[in-house]
Amino acid sequence: MSTKPEGATPPTRTLTERRKAATQLDIARAAAELFTERGPDGTTAEDIALRAGVALRTFYRYFRSKQDAVAPLLAGGGDRWRELLAATEPGAGLPAALERSIAASLTPADAATEEGLRWTRGLLRAATEDPALRAVWYRVNQESEERLREVVAGLAGPDADPLEVRLAAAAATDAIRIALESWAETDAPVGGDGAPAELAVRCLRELMGGMRLLNP
Repeated sequence: MSTKPEGATPPTRTLTERRKAATQLDIARAAAELFTERGPDGTTAEDIALRAGVALRTFYRYFRSKQDAVAPLLAGGGDRWRELLAATEPGAGLPAALERSIAASLTPADAATEEGLRWTRGLLRAATEDPALRAVWYRVNQESEERLREVVAGLAGPDADPLEVRLAAAAATDAIRIALESWAETDAPVGGDGAPAELAVRCLRELMGGMRLLNP
């Protein structure tokens, strides 16, 4: 029997699911590019579909609005983080596992991660003037937190208090959210002092100080 927490190995996606995800990401990148160039107010769903090379009906098959189109880009970092956390070896300790996985997921180890951080910065800046875009950002974080609970529960063990598991998932998610929002307000680099990884670990340490599950 595996000792990994439930959900540690993501299910293999079918070819159709992979194609759907690729199309969604293409649309998301097109939306992010246009929001950066023109702002959300200057961009239409038709513009995004044209830039992505898909029909408008395809756009609306996947997304409800132009702002909703960037959700896959905003969610990508959280997906990677949860996978890293779920792959933690048993016995590593939840606080250390959270710190390591957060730092690893926000450290630009490759071009794709760096690109994702830069898109996130641009979108968060655009969201300051667009309530609908902010709503997408908050929804992405809420969904990430809900998925994180299962991973945290697996690492914390069967005797963990469900309320503490929920608080830990909320604290970790908010640590990343606040770090990214704070970073987006500055011109700090993607790595080093003032970067998302450094800020998120700092936020997590501040938040987990009074929580038994994260401060045994």
